[in-house]
Amino acid sequence: MRPLLLVPLLAYLTLPAMAGDNTTDNAPVYGPRLEGFDYPWPLHRFELDSQQQSLEMMYMDVAPQGKSNGETVVLMHGKNFCAATWESTIQALTQKGYRVIAPDQIGFCKSSKPQHYQYSLHQLAANTNALMSRLNINNATIMGHSMGGMLATRYALMYPEATHQLVLVDPIGLEDWKAKGVPWQSIDDWYESGKKASAEKMRAYQKGTYYAGQWQPEYDRWVEMQAGMYRGEGRDINAWSQALTYDMVFTQPVVYEFGDLKVPTLLIVGDKDNTAIGKALAPKEVQRTLGHYDELGPKIAEQIPSSTYVHFEDLGHSPQVQAPERFHAALLKWLSQKH
Repeated sequence: MRPLLLVPLLAYLTLPAMAGDNTTDNAPVYGPRLEGFDYPWPLHRFELDSQQQSLEMMYMDVAPQGKSNGETVVLMHGKNFCAATWESTIQALTQKGYRVIAPDQIGFCKSSKPQHYQYSLHQLAANTNALMSRLNINNATIMGHSMGGMLATRYALMYPEATHQLVLVDPIGLEDWKAKGVPWQSIDDWYESGKKASAEKMRAYQKGTYYAGQWQPEYDRWVEMQAGMYRGEGRDINAWSQALTYDMVFTQPVVYEFGDLKVPTLLIVGDKDNTAIGKALAPKEVQRTLGHYDELGPKIAEQIPSSTYVHFEDLGHSPQVQAPERFHAALLKWLSQKH
């Protein structure tokens, strides 16, 4: 392990906001599959049969700007994120000659949200690998943020021969919340909680966790992307999908398997990240022990056989959004090296 310290237009469909969402009357309302929210590049459709139903996995396939370097990067979004959130990263990568594939996972954003689906990190990884096979991509750099970091880890464990290298950006799952004392919550309870989602609550959470207490007007785009799906007819199916996937990330830890990774891995962490699924459900004494990314990052990096660890002392859960120039400088430097 080599440690490195780095320091310090939307097309809105306007309808009345839902009760409980203290936003203005012209707040955006998006459809169940994020209809009305424009992605920065054209979307493609991957049709797949999974668990006795026909589903659609939407994705961006962005060509290099200028000469190709022959390499592909696959981007896996987080739980409260979409493929579109990777916009600045896609721009940075394609400028350096990379082809970038950025899918919305089944259950999220522009992709199908089945009412009945056995969500697992294994299933989402298999879906993504099927997409790669359809695109004739046999080997790629797999990069995941937040929940996408858990998924990218599972993908690299399942498909090491298809994983050129692995990049984990503030991945959740660096600790086992259940084992540390967070009580299990039923999917029904997650669902009821999710139906009460509002832009106001999302903004407060993101400020404290994603951006280390700081806020910039451009962050509102990503709040409204998420909140807009809860203001219209898609509220219930989005809350249900989120509930099912909360159970997935809570009950399927990857923390015990980092030592089994067989590919070069870059772990990037914002030290002020404090993410921990279900933290609010835990006793106060347990809450105080959770989500210390400044401690979890180096601990996990030591467990990964071939790892490089980069951390930003002043950033939170979304360094690629909060400080894109610094983040991409570190990312591109590592990608340019031979591992």
